[in-house]
Amino acid sequence: MGKYAVYCFLILGFFSCKLEKAESSKDKVLWVPYNDSTEVAANAEHENTRMRYKFIQSKVLDKNEVFSTLYQEVSQFAEERYEVMKPLVLEQDIPTIQNHIDQGKFTYEDLVLFYLHRIYKYELPNHTTLNTIIALNPNVLEEARGLDENLEIHHPIYGMPILLKDNIGTLGMKTTAGAVALKENQTNDAFIVERLKANGALILGKVNLSEWANYICEGCPNGQSAVGGQTLNPYGRRIFDTGGSSAGSGTSTAANYAVGAVGTETSGSILSPSTNNSVVGLKPTIGLLSRTGIVPISSTLDTPGPMTKNVADNAILLDAMLGKDEKDSKSVVPEPGILSAWLNPESLQNVRLGVMKDLLEQDSLYAVSVNRLKEAGAQIVEYESNDVALDGFLSLLNIDMRNDLVAYLDSQVKDSLVKVKSVQDIVNFNKKDSLVRIPYGQGRFDGILQDSISEEDFQVLKETLKTSGKEYFSIMDRENLDAVLSVGSSHSSLAAVAEYPALTIPMGYGPEGRPTNLTFIGKPWTEAHLLRIGKAFEDLTKSRKIPEAYRD
Repeated sequence: MGKYAVYCFLILGFFSCKLEKAESSKDKVLWVPYNDSTEVAANAEHENTRMRYKFIQSKVLDKNEVFSTLYQEVSQFAEERYEVMKPLVLEQDIPTIQNHIDQGKFTYEDLVLFYLHRIYKYELPNHTTLNTIIALNPNVLEEARGLDENLEIHHPIYGMPILLKDNIGTLGMKTTAGAVALKENQTNDAFIVERLKANGALILGKVNLSEWANYICEGCPNGQSAVGGQTLNPYGRRIFDTGGSSAGSGTSTAANYAVGAVGTETSGSILSPSTNNSVVGLKPTIGLLSRTGIVPISSTLDTPGPMTKNVADNAILLDAMLGKDEKDSKSVVPEPGILSAWLNPESLQNVRLGVMKDLLEQDSLYAVSVNRLKEAGAQIVEYESNDVALDGFLSLLNIDMRNDLVAYLDSQVKDSLVKVKSVQDIVNFNKKDSLVRIPYGQGRFDGILQDSISEEDFQVLKETLKTSGKEYFSIMDRENLDAVLSVGSSHSSLAAVAEYPALTIPMGYGPEGRPTNLTFIGKPWTEAHLLRIGKAFEDLTKSRKIPEAYRD
């Protein structure tokens, strides 16, 4: 055989091998559907009725489609390399990670591979999966390599892998809100995603959520959607509730699948999964972050927000999303000071905090946290909190969603494969295959269609609810408080209608290992101040622990 023939043979053989590898990567079975009936049966008598699941794994999403695209590159990331990087990345904050990259210990591409390695390691086996990943960005490694070539860091978020709740529009990945009706929904980037990318963040993928941001079924499990299945809590799979609706954002951050995640909140949907998964979550003042390009519940109350493992990352991620959006009527020009807030923890001697007497009696971790703040010099003002009935709250959500969802479907959905144009269309669509599309029913959507409040009464209702919320927190003005202390999402509805910001930070774990957070509720536009107070509390307590089963 001549040299030319041998050369051709080798070339053909090389490409044949490469093609074979590519095909084997694409066709390789990474995940096989399993019988989840045993797990479902085990939760049939769970003390939390919302955790009596009807299913665990999605009947709609094929995990092989999610994980096959990046499999070949992830599989070449050596376990030895992962072990070397683990103490440098796991539970570390963004400034520390950036410092390691600056010192040449690893690259942004390595960082992406590190998190992908963890995702594949834990999400593919059925006994460890959290059912949290709905989609992965097929271009994320290429994008990371591009950032490595640039190496001009302007914002601390540069090169940091971030996960997004799957109601946030993202170019190149579908935005489903967990609903089969939006399974093929192709959108442009939401405004906050544009800001993240402009500042150099890497969008790693999309995470599961309570379907339609927890506004389709009544009393159904947190973290479940027809598309994504049932998301589980890393601190106790099928033992502890994930919280919702940003369940995937909370669980993925807690399990160290990314530097952090973005969630959304109407009432409790950041605060609840943050406290249930021992992460730092911030629900900003309405208008600080744009809502354009996000599947809505309520234009009155909706907001995105950062969910991270520490306060520093929370400030950095929040700052990276800031910007006035002309398409969002509530959007404002942000005040300076958010990015640097973590660098300047507030002196607790200068802080006045409102403490609810009933919570001191009910929650021992709350009492311990208050005592530690007091010992550190914080001025504690104890008071009796009054019950406030938020009559008409569901009507506010019903009417807003009925109108806002139509506007979203009209302006943001560009794919002809999405046929629904209204809540009525979605209800009709779901009824055609109710076992798969609405296993827990669609009582909330039925309520939207039945709500008949007039436009005039609706406007009065909005103002009445806002006034009620502000009156509840009027103690802040009377006593010149920097914040009111709550537990988890206990007062999220009141903060929502008042349009007040709330920052929740891990404060410990119950006897069975259940995470609990302390929540700082502040006055509008005081996010930087809340973050400085939060950083002081975090430094004082250092309460967060990585979930034991996801430590390796």
